[in-house]
Amino acid sequence: MVTKRLAVAVALTAALATACGSGGSGGSAASAPASSAAAPSAAEKVELTYWNWVPNMDKIVEVWNQAHPDIHVTSSKQAGGDDAAAKFLTAAKAGNPPDLVQAEYQMLPSFVAAEAVADLTPSAGGLKSQFGDGLWSLVTLGTDALYGVPQDSGPMMLYYRADLFKKYGVDVPTTWDEFAAAARTIHKADPKSYLTNFSSKDPGWFAGLSQQAGASWWGINGDAWKVAVNDDPTKKVADFWGGLVKEGVISTTASFTPEWNKALADGKLLAWTSAIWAPGVLSSNAPKTAGKWEIAALPQWNAGENASGFWGGSAVAVSAASKHQDAAVKFLTWLNTDPAATKLLVDQGAIYPAATAAQGALSTAPEFFSNLPDFWQKAASFGAGARGFTFGPDVNVTYNAYKDAMDKAVAAKSSFSDAVTSMQDATVADMQKAGFTLAQ
Repeated sequence: MVTKRLAVAVALTAALATACGSGGSGGSAASAPASSAAAPSAAEKVELTYWNWVPNMDKIVEVWNQAHPDIHVTSSKQAGGDDAAAKFLTAAKAGNPPDLVQAEYQMLPSFVAAEAVADLTPSAGGLKSQFGDGLWSLVTLGTDALYGVPQDSGPMMLYYRADLFKKYGVDVPTTWDEFAAAARTIHKADPKSYLTNFSSKDPGWFAGLSQQAGASWWGINGDAWKVAVNDDPTKKVADFWGGLVKEGVISTTASFTPEWNKALADGKLLAWTSAIWAPGVLSSNAPKTAGKWEIAALPQWNAGENASGFWGGSAVAVSAASKHQDAAVKFLTWLNTDPAATKLLVDQGAIYPAATAAQGALSTAPEFFSNLPDFWQKAASFGAGARGFTFGPDVNVTYNAYKDAMDKAVAAKSSFSDAVTSMQDATVADMQKAGFTLAQ
């Protein structure tokens, strides 16, 4: 397990939790295997609290509570995102965290570095076979230790307007070279239309595409962190998109903005490299285009491959300070692997489940894609090739560096790989300042 001395944990917590305050004077809880927690007596009713932002989780939890009167779980709704991560780290530092916490994959390493979550290897390591290798790598950080159990995932794929592809005589690209050619064809035919956009505001999107190319921005070598944000696969992805931006054949409108929404609705953006959750975004922002979109695997760097990456998703971790870690593992195992529970996660929580068997059980396509009755089957096949990836303990620094550097690169149409080098430099400098040991 990768641990840090208290001073480093406090520094990291402070960096991520500025808006939340100290939350108390307690010290950082030491991590311990779940099996080492004291087991309650047979007559004792265990009370667990689960911080999460899944819709209707209280209803899902109630199903567990009715069937397990000896382990009662209370769902506590959180805001999600960076605020939720900062709040949890603050609570862990103060010594009063919840027993279980939903952790976005990119934030889990910061929980580990702060010694705020338990190593679940002894009690949950046997669940590995129920999840894809790519997902499992996100909760093990490239080591044998397990710090959470996957709950939902965001495998990436290509969403495209089939009607407009036909209009412009463009085939669905299977390689990135074909993707670039399609971008040029479409923009030449209609200078107001673009195949897609590059968003300098979405580092998670860029990380997923880099993952597909074979990148892994962080790694662990013993007690040291390896930082490789500027590895060759990432530079390849950066140069590809930077080239299209410099040519002017793709849009640089940031995703999720009013301008981007309008372009989707008006058919001026014909494709989006996005994740499994995209139907909800499309149905909200371009409702009149329902039934006109189709899906395909991400274009590949090498013809014939089926590689993908993740954009989004989360795991369930157990607090190192929880007095009932064994009971917590029982609940999170049920929640994320039991067929009845994962069906509730889909039906009530509107998530794409991480468990492979649960993905295969999905049947009814999203309403926006009623034209594709096999939507889920196709999506599962695209996501099956998601490669492994390791996030680091200061991912927020890296993500902010992406926004700053890519904003400048887009505006100046300058080197995107130089922007990636800026991300690397900012990440290394921050980790060195925080006291992390870096591999040479």
